[in-house]
Amino acid sequence: MADEKETIKIVRDKYRQFLHEDQAAAAGTIQWRHGDPPSYESVNKLFEQGRTKVWPEGSLEETVQNAIKSWEMEFSHKTRIKDFRTINPEKFKLFVNGRDGLSAEETLKVGSYNALLKSSMPDEFKYYKADEETFESSHNAFRSAFPRGFAWEVINVYTGPPVVTYKFRHWGFFEGPFKGHAPTGQMVQFYGLGILKVDESLRAEDVEVYYDPTELFGELLKGPTISESNVEHH
Repeated sequence: MADEKETIKIVRDKYRQFLHEDQAAAAGTIQWRHGDPPSYESVNKLFEQGRTKVWPEGSLEETVQNAIKSWEMEFSHKTRIKDFRTINPEKFKLFVNGRDGLSAEETLKVGSYNALLKSSMPDEFKYYKADEETFESSHNAFRSAFPRGFAWEVINVYTGPPVVTYKFRHWGFFEGPFKGHAPTGQMVQFYGLGILKVDESLRAEDVEVYYDPTELFGELLKGPTISESNVEHH
């Protein structure tokens, strides 16, 4: 009966390659972080309501956008690099704002949020201390702040494979508490640039991301501070 119920739950995600295939064909062999394949229904709705670009099906822009959504899905929800299909695990490196690159295993261990939010600033000036966060605590913090999800879109693609250069936008609505700050209900967004080197199978080898994290935290820290006892934990 459990297998039948799982089959009913399978819904094709039109933005994340391999997710529906992994559910249907390999749900028993892939190790999902929370036991089952994820659902992106809520953030997909946010994405469709708030995106500024609707790329033609099969276009380079749509291909890049969906590839990066798929890459993020695997790092957030799979627990073994050997189950990944969007990266070249032997060559993969993630570089953020010019810092030293992280391997696939290192990125998976710390989590995509911590990898993207790590800072070289002195501790007393850090508004987010990635070194003190775990994979779970970082994801819980942003799930709390953005209950409907944190949507992502490609704004432009400047060069095609094998080295893809693109501009992106990340946004969500600050409707839940974040690190002791009450929600404002306002949209939080930031823009950035990425450089993605892929192999002949379009698997990611090098990913470089450049953005200003103060655009994100400046909005998240606007909310008035609230006592720890009043923070809703998820």
